[in-house]
Amino acid sequence: NLTPEAAAESGVTYVSKQQLFEQADVLSVHLVLSDRSRGLVDAEALNWMKPGAYLVNSSRGPIIDQAALIETLQQRRIAGAALDVFDIEPLPADHPFRTLDNVLATPHIGYVTENNYRTFYGQMIEDIQAWHAGSPIRVFG
Repeated sequence: NLTPEAAAESGVTYVSKQQLFEQADVLSVHLVLSDRSRGLVDAEALNWMKPGAYLVNSSRGPIIDQAALIETLQQRRIAGAALDVFDIEPLPADHPFRTLDNVLATPHIGYVTENNYRTFYGQMIEDIQAWHAGSPIRVFG
């Protein structure tokens, strides 16, 4: 855990969780999911954020209370969110994150190997070509 002493040794300013959320223009979450981190970004923390702030999560979905985040984004209490991870993956077709214009959602590609990229983009091309030919593949829902 970060302490004021460790922060000073690293040349950074130690702030409380509330100060961090209140001051950040972009808050990027980089944590391991654990009992301590689950729900760490809750409704209270989201309410501390500035209206022009952005939230980025590329670690684990359950670190953020997704119901609270959806409400925050729907009410435009923050500028937006960039999300690469979700409570349920793949993200359901009818999930609000898919329709909110202040959300950038990616399919959990924050950390991948070269082979993962080849597969992901290769299948994307196959999907587009099949759709264009009138025979969509890998269709869900």
